[in-house]
Amino acid sequence: MTIEELLASAANDSSPAGDLSPEVQTLWHTKSGNWEAAHNIAQDIHTAMGSWLHAMLHLIEGDVGNAGYWFRKAGQPGRSVSEIDALWTEIATELLS
Repeated sequence: MTIEELLASAANDSSPAGDLSPEVQTLWHTKSGNWEAAHNIAQDIHTAMGSWLHAMLHLIEGDVGNAGYWFRKAGQPGRSVSEIDALWTEIATELLS
């Protein structure tokens, strides 16, 4: 799956074909506007990637302090709210490459 396919699927609110990892499911729900579903999935991913996704979700929520905690846990630099789309793309690039 490409980033473009994932974005198109989320924009159409149609589940993408194939089995998606929990990480990619989190990205899909994020772009579909399903913050709560994305957050529920991310909470169960106990890896650096899960923490990175969790950080992005707290940025979206506007909880910058909590996002900072998750960025540190992921070993990633903190980001601002204005960088959410770029962050989503960066994570998607890593997951889908």
